Amino acid sequence: MMPIIEDVPWWKTGVIYQIYPRSFYDANGDGIGDLQGIIRKLDYLQWLGIQAIWISPIYPSPMADFGYDVSDYTGIDPMFGTLADFDRLVEEAHAKGIKVLLDFVPNHTSDHHPWFIESKHSKASPKRDWYIWHDGKPDGSAPNNWKSVFGGDAWEWDAQTQQYYYHGFLKEQPDLNWRNPAVKEAMYDAMRFWLDKGIDGFRVDVMWHLIKDDQLRDNPPNPDYTDSQPTYNQLLPVYSTDQPEVHAIVAEMRKVVDAYQARVIIGEIYLPIQQLMAYYGPQNDGAHMPFNFLLLNLPWHASEISAAIDQYEGALPADGWPNWVLGNHDRPRLTSRIGEHQARVAAILLLTLRGTPTLYYGDEIGMHDVPIPVEEIQDPQGINMPDKDLSRDPCRTPMQWSDQPHAGFSEATPWLRVDKKYARLNVEAQRNNPFSMLSLYRKLIHLRNREPALNQGTYTPVSSNDQLIAYRRDSPLGDSFLIILNLTSRPCRYRQTEPFLKGKIVISTAPELENTPIAPNIYLGGDEGIVIRLEEGADNTF
Repeated sequence: MMPIIEDVPWWKTGVIYQIYPRSFYDANGDGIGDLQGIIRKLDYLQWLGIQAIWISPIYPSPMADFGYDVSDYTGIDPMFGTLADFDRLVEEAHAKGIKVLLDFVPNHTSDHHPWFIESKHSKASPKRDWYIWHDGKPDGSAPNNWKSVFGGDAWEWDAQTQQYYYHGFLKEQPDLNWRNPAVKEAMYDAMRFWLDKGIDGFRVDVMWHLIKDDQLRDNPPNPDYTDSQPTYNQLLPVYSTDQPEVHAIVAEMRKVVDAYQARVIIGEIYLPIQQLMAYYGPQNDGAHMPFNFLLLNLPWHASEISAAIDQYEGALPADGWPNWVLGNHDRPRLTSRIGEHQARVAAILLLTLRGTPTLYYGDEIGMHDVPIPVEEIQDPQGINMPDKDLSRDPCRTPMQWSDQPHAGFSEATPWLRVDKKYARLNVEAQRNNPFSMLSLYRKLIHLRNREPALNQGTYTPVSSNDQLIAYRRDSPLGDSFLIILNLTSRPCRYRQTEPFLKGKIVISTAPELENTPIAPNIYLGGDEGIVIRLEEGADNTF
């Protein structure tokens, strides 16, 4: 009898699918995606094999940053629907075996939030210290040199109360003062509101921004800054982010979530590996998974990717669970970064590495960044820095469902234009095509879902060079797999050493290879990747 690993949390074995709700599916015909639209597409997600969805913000908001400026943490913006719609979404998703994660935005509110309106009323306001207010310097200038992520200074002058308030993002997004116990309790109560509604956890926005240096010291210049980068990069944010006290906050959030059964916290954190690892907590009592964005930022070179995977695996704390991300709503789409052919190889990488994969909507059909004319730009980052081409709109365009008008996303003109290639690049065109990107993703997800070696087994690096990466996934619960990926457009050869492994290719970027046995020399075409099921008893040594 096979040994059984009991009580493996769902968030370790499932694939997470990020939904940007404005762009997923519009059910009410106003050109903007909504909760009813997500409900209507749950069957598709179940067919694909998705076990959890993460929904970007749907709270009431003036939409200065498309929902990341929250004016009510316990409501639903009418643009997306109602609380009743949300309850139905959770109920129907759970009935299909799909978990629901919400995007939680604790670092800042909207300037329309009642808390900030009260805070701004006067210096004597009971909520004054719910935000970060400070006098200017003697000459009247801002308290320090901190920059906003979206361009310009991070301090906004309030003429009525004669002080500055801090905003790490837009001036319409004032930062909360997480050193104030009342703020913490109010935010934890907001988390409990959604947990009581049955959600399965949170993705926590900009977790590493929550605490700022209490002395408000100037950030130092960045010696590596270039003019093509965002102005935020002019300084190193050593005092405005990633402060030591933040880990106590993360631990408190974890306690809130742990009071409920089988829930998860995922932290958005863009930091070097060693700093990232601290967010797991000293006793694994921090974030269950601090998001790992390595594959978003590295050059697509086999030797660099292989080294980064090993570095990440080696840095994980005891019992720390890995995770991998290839796309999100803030970065250029995978296909636009590395090309259509390598995007297929990347799909195999994402879904066969050890750890939880997060898939960005549309990547499963190979959606591209869509060029958005200057006059149609919606993203504040693009609007505030127009000469740097930093708009995130191109990766946020409507999901391409069919060859119907507006890609089957809406009956109305969408809030962002759709890709001109939608008539041939869409779900319906790919669904029954065994050679499509969608078919490759579906095969990989279903294989991962049913194979313990892939969803919870060990990772062993085997080989890497300038062209290829090879690694194994093993588990005592089932079969073992060898994965070989060619990260170039040139043919390559993987040379086995004795004792030679035997097995069959079960998934390939070229489906013609599937069900063929491997030989001592394994030849891959350019832009090719294969997943090999090894024969029982395959030697684990190399």
